[in-house]
Amino acid sequence: MTEQPAGTARVTIDPDFTLGTVDPRVYGTFVEHMGRCVYTGIYEPDHDTADEHGFRGDVAELVRELGTPLVRYPGGNFVSGYRWEDGIGPAAERPRRLDLAWRSIESNQVGTDEFLGWTRRQGLEPMMAVNLGTRGIDAARALVEYCNIPGGTAWSDLRVKHGVRDPHGVKLWCLGNEMDGPWQTGHKTATEYGRLAATAGKAMRQVDPTIELVACGSSNARMPTFGEWERQVLHETYDEVDYLSLHAYYEETEGDRASFLASGAQMDAYISDIVATADHVRAVRRSSKRMMLSFDEWNVWYQSRFPGERALPLEEQPRLIEDTYSVTDAAVVGSLLMTLLRHADRVPVACLAQLVNVIGPIRSEPGGSSWRQTTFHPFALTARHARGSVLRTEVSGPVVETPRYGPVQALDTAATLDEETGELTVLAVNRDQEQHLGLRAALRGLAAPYRVVEHLLIADDDPDAVNTQAEPERVTPRPVPQTAVSAEGELEAVLPPVSWSLIRLTPQR
Repeated sequence: MTEQPAGTARVTIDPDFTLGTVDPRVYGTFVEHMGRCVYTGIYEPDHDTADEHGFRGDVAELVRELGTPLVRYPGGNFVSGYRWEDGIGPAAERPRRLDLAWRSIESNQVGTDEFLGWTRRQGLEPMMAVNLGTRGIDAARALVEYCNIPGGTAWSDLRVKHGVRDPHGVKLWCLGNEMDGPWQTGHKTATEYGRLAATAGKAMRQVDPTIELVACGSSNARMPTFGEWERQVLHETYDEVDYLSLHAYYEETEGDRASFLASGAQMDAYISDIVATADHVRAVRRSSKRMMLSFDEWNVWYQSRFPGERALPLEEQPRLIEDTYSVTDAAVVGSLLMTLLRHADRVPVACLAQLVNVIGPIRSEPGGSSWRQTTFHPFALTARHARGSVLRTEVSGPVVETPRYGPVQALDTAATLDEETGELTVLAVNRDQEQHLGLRAALRGLAAPYRVVEHLLIADDDPDAVNTQAEPERVTPRPVPQTAVSAEGELEAVLPPVSWSLIRLTPQR
């Protein structure tokens, strides 16, 4: 018997009030040469499931199930010291390099051609980053030439010589990574970076005019230069770039799970602040161009547990930030995805960082199995079903007091409508840690009565429950059969404490 809720949150869902259209690239992910994301993550030639190219078949299958259409590569902090030429040509002749970003030994056995071949076989769009830390214009435009020109030039002919006849056709490019961060190799001021990004971007477009470019925004909203960095960078790059990046990671601090569950409130404010800054620059420049945003690093990351790269021993394939995620973490990841969807008008691109092992939704063991973390499920189900138009949802009901963000709605929600199929998807998180929450959603303006197809729930009596190699199915989505549309045309559901839900509805035929 379903427990009766202590309170009810009311929502109105109306197809006449939309926030934007879902760009599938908002469900992007990230592969960096860091820890075990590449080696023994996506790539392990000696694994029982490895394909002829050395990539793990079991991980590839989970990547397909995750539903991501886009993968950013090769960094992250790693890219700011990376020589992409080290990762091309005969693998046996490639140099072993010291990676300063994560104090690791990089074998370069996976490089540009291997990674882009993997994305092609997986049906993924690559998002490539160029090194604007230790390198600059010439290396960036040469990499575009190597990847995108069919042949007849020095760099494109070298690609053909390496056995890749057809161009990779990479369309989305990041102009460096987190260049505002003092930890970044080649850290620059906003003006220094902005001028370099503008000139590098212009040269890259001279090679391939069809590419799209992403300029670096702040590493996070706590940076002392936040806001002013964006203003100065956009002043230099506005005419040359298509997107400005945002990065944010969230973790639970001791004794404050309430604020952690409300992390979406900070992400929402962060996006709104960057939109305001970008629109200010547009007004000052009297430009008709609307700057879009690329939230190309986001996730739950327990940074307080990370000793810092300088404290790391020099290793190859070290186990770095392999956080094991709980039900609570899954609810937060689901909530952050909802926040991104509610900003669909300005955030068409986003990347969950990272894909495997390194704070990833997928975990794997060398020579062993791979499995889904708890966070895998809200991401995969949202990517699969939240398509079409994002509908505006106004919530009224119980609130939760948080030390960091003040009062927030106990219900966090988003809704999408697929105009082609008529399917309505409602996403919901109950942020309350103690009480069940009733959900009543008025379905106004829909052409036909709707029925519930399924309600899938991530919840557990223990909000700290996790999936492990020994118990990989401890936390999985489970159906909730009681959820239905009432005779009055309202969706009615009960949401357990600290839970994430996906409810799918279709028109009755």
